[in-house]
Amino acid sequence: MSCGCDMIGETGLRFYGKMTASMSHEIKNALAIINENAGLLEDFTLMADRGMPIDPGRLKTLAEKVIKQVQRADGIVKTMNRFAHSIDESVKNVELDEVLDFVATLSGRLAFVRGVTLEVESGAIPVTIATRSFFLENLVWLCLDFAMDATGGGKTVGLRAEQTENGARLKLTQLQGLSERTTSAFPGEREIALLDALRAELAINERAAEIVLMLPRDIGQ
Repeated sequence: MSCGCDMIGETGLRFYGKMTASMSHEIKNALAIINENAGLLEDFTLMADRGMPIDPGRLKTLAEKVIKQVQRADGIVKTMNRFAHSIDESVKNVELDEVLDFVATLSGRLAFVRGVTLEVESGAIPVTIATRSFFLENLVWLCLDFAMDATGGGKTVGLRAEQTENGARLKLTQLQGLSERTTSAFPGEREIALLDALRAELAINERAAEIVLMLPRDIGQ
């Protein structure tokens, strides 16, 4: 990735740090549960050494819990790996539903902590554009971070991609509390730097309770 903009570089580092910290926290939680179950397995072993009977059902349950946490940790590591590789290519074709799904996955724990549900509404027809995927993920996250404080009582953010004549638009919807938020500081300088880099535009529609990102079909090199 090459970009001479210090603001974009700093914003990208913040984004990368926040997401990797969140995912590593999830891995740590999974490992803690595995460690707890390993302790129980050790207790069962000691019981067996003393000639005490062990319920096979409890062993099976223990094994299932460990397998579930290993699969959970494996999924998080795969997400981290994909996230790291999103920096590799400057411009590539991306399907916007996949981008929204991915950012929702990256942000899942942070949304959960704030009591917000993320709903990605997949369209019938895939919407593909050529863009800088890491910059786009970063911009969607910044919009999502703002939007999660604008959900009102619904506590839900909808995410939807739509094709347009010249490209695509991404919508963050169900923001019933948008009119109650101070929007004068949003988009800020970080969002504006990414909008410029992506040749994108952002609009806030309080009446429709949504934030809209307009993206070109091909950002060029």
